[in-house]
Amino acid sequence: MDFFDQIAEVFSLVRSSQQLQWLGVAIIYGTMSIITLVMYGLDKAAARKRESRISERSLLLCGLACGWPGGMLAQRLFRHKTVKPSFRMAFAGTVIFNCLVLIMLFL
Repeated sequence: MDFFDQIAEVFSLVRSSQQLQWLGVAIIYGTMSIITLVMYGLDKAAARKRESRISERSLLLCGLACGWPGGMLAQRLFRHKTVKPSFRMAFAGTVIFNCLVLIMLFL
């Protein structure tokens, strides 16, 4: 193997490493989004039946733990947690925080 082949090999490893990182991030976000979506759905169903609810704190923590896309989708699908300003602001904070972490991770 000559020098240029070795350089090409290093670049292919770096590229595949980045692809694995992106795949890992996608799996984490996808899994947490599904969990968060289900939690919003369960909370909405409990609200309708006037049963014990999932705390806003738990919903926000799931959003903070990479589940915010599922939370955003759930808010639209179930029309749940869309009115209360304090929750909306806290949820927006989880989205901004996640986006900043992603930018810092991949820059």
